[in-house]
Amino acid sequence: MTRRVLRLKDVKEATGLSRSSIYALRKRGLFPASVRIGPKAVGWFEDEVLGYLKSRPRVGGDATTKRQ
Repeated sequence: MTRRVLRLKDVKEATGLSRSSIYALRKRGLFPASVRIGPKAVGWFEDEVLGYLKSRPRVGGDATTKRQ
């Protein structure tokens, strides 16, 4: 199985996070680690980024629930 590597632009689009947020979360161990793909280039494995997104809690609740 071949693992697809996403560049920063693709990770930002997939997650909706900024560059600084991605690196801050990665530093705290809350986002997948990047992999070196060249002397000056890094990327993230797509399956790990998707796993991160799936692990995030959903916002909102039941449409019939009203805020008081």
